[in-house]
Amino acid sequence: MAVMSRRRRPRISPARTLAAGAAALGVLTLTACGSDSGTAGDGGADGALEVTASFYPMEFLAERIGGEHVSVTTLTKPGVEPHDLDLSPKETARLTEADVIVYLKGLQPAVDEAIAQSGVQHIVEATSFTSLEAHGTDEDHAHDDEHGDDDAHDHDHDHGHDHGAEDPHIWLDPVKYAEVAQGVGTALAEADPDNAADYEANTEALIAELTTLDEEFTAGLADTETRTFITTHAAFGYLAERYGLHEEAIAGIDPESEPSAARLRELHEVAEQDNVSTVFFETLASDATARTLADDLGLKTGVLDPLEGITDRSAGADYLEVMRANLAALRDALGAS
Repeated sequence: MAVMSRRRRPRISPARTLAAGAAALGVLTLTACGSDSGTAGDGGADGALEVTASFYPMEFLAERIGGEHVSVTTLTKPGVEPHDLDLSPKETARLTEADVIVYLKGLQPAVDEAIAQSGVQHIVEATSFTSLEAHGTDEDHAHDDEHGDDDAHDHDHDHGHDHGAEDPHIWLDPVKYAEVAQGVGTALAEADPDNAADYEANTEALIAELTTLDEEFTAGLADTETRTFITTHAAFGYLAERYGLHEEAIAGIDPESEPSAARLRELHEVAEQDNVSTVFFETLASDATARTLADDLGLKTGVLDPLEGITDRSAGADYLEVMRANLAALRDALGAS
C-alpha cells in the first residue's frame, strides 16, 4: 500500500522569461469542479499551491516548474513499483484536497480511477501534451493494427519489439518529456496566475536542460557497435526510437508479466544475431529473469533505470542525473565510440 510523501524544494532561479506565445502552449485538461474541492489557487496554509503528482516523473516536473510556489505530494512512495500502486481510502480522500493534480493516464489504473472521481478542477494529464505509440512485445498484443509505416525505424529485421500496447513511458524520451513540461508549466500558470511569470521562466529553464540532455544522447549514441539492447520490461521504446536503437524486452509494458518460453528463445536469437553484450535489469522490478537470461547467454548484466521512482539504489539524485547514468550504461553496452 502506498504512503503519501511530501517534499519541498527551493525555488529554481529562472534563466529567462518565456516568449509571449507561452500562453498558447498545451491545453489544460479540466474536469468539472466538485463542490468540496476548493478554489484552485487558494493553496495550503502557507499559501503554496497544493499539487498532487501520481509518481516520480510527474513529481519532478511539478517541483522544478513550481519552485517555491508549490507544495508537492506524490501518490507513489519511493521504492514502490508504480504499476502496482493501490490507493487506500484515506489517500483517495486526500486527493480531493489538491489544487492541481499532475498524472499520466494508462500507467496506474487505481490512480486513473481515483482522479476521475476526485472533482478537482485543475487536472493535468501528461499524455495530452504529446503523441503515444505502441511498443512492447508480441505477447502484449497478438497483432498491432495501428503502427503502420512506423515499423520502418531503420530496422534491418523484425524481432517483434514494435508490436504491443500503447506505451505510457513518454518521460524516457527527453523531447517528449519537454513537451509535457511545457504543458505542466502552462497548467500551473493557469491555476495560479499571480505567479505565472515564475512558472513560465522555470519551464523554459527546465526545457533548456532537457534539450541539452537530448543533445548528449544524440551525440553519445551516434556511433555504436550494435544498436540492440535487452531490458527487463518494455519501458524504453520511445528512447530507442528517438536515438535509432532497438529495444528488446523480456517482459512487455507491465514489468510483472512473465515471458513465454518462445520469447526467451527469441531473445537468444536476437542476442546472437545483434552482438548483444548486456542484459539490463531495473532497480524497482525483479531481476531474476534478466540474470538467468544473461547467465544462459554468457552476457554481462547492467542497470537501465526506467525512472519510475528515485531510491537509495538509483544512480543519481534526480531525473537528469539518472538519465545521464542510463546514457553511460547504454554507451558501454552498445560499444559506443
